[in-house]
Amino acid sequence: MNKEVDRLLANPYLETLAFYSVTILALVVFLALWNLVTKYNVWEEVKKGNLAVALATGGKIFGICNIFRFSMLNNDTLFETIVWSCYGFVLLLAAYFIFELLTPRFKIDEQVKQDNRAIGFISFVISVSISYVVGASVT
Repeated sequence: MNKEVDRLLANPYLETLAFYSVTILALVVFLALWNLVTKYNVWEEVKKGNLAVALATGGKIFGICNIFRFSMLNNDTLFETIVWSCYGFVLLLAAYFIFELLTPRFKIDEQVKQDNRAIGFISFVISVSISYVVGASVT
């Protein structure tokens, strides 16, 4: 079975389709988890035009895809790519919680829900930055 999969993934078109499909599926799962972690409904807030939520969520999307990018470049198998990407997502969530801990004067989720764009932008930058740090360590 593994030999057949390896043979199929030797075709660059099928390999791209496999990595693309897994990335999209993982992105959907990770965003569902992100929605559970926040104290607001991400998609309802985006629908209302909440730019701070869109920035924070956009940062997660960019961060997740960037970690997948590094994982694809540095790993031989689809499984290794998935493992590293899951680990990277956990680290992105950890960075968000650390950001929350480092701002005791206010709650990040409350500020983002209230469309505080400065906080949404900082959340975006943290996610993007951490994704590069995680990506650099992917082996």
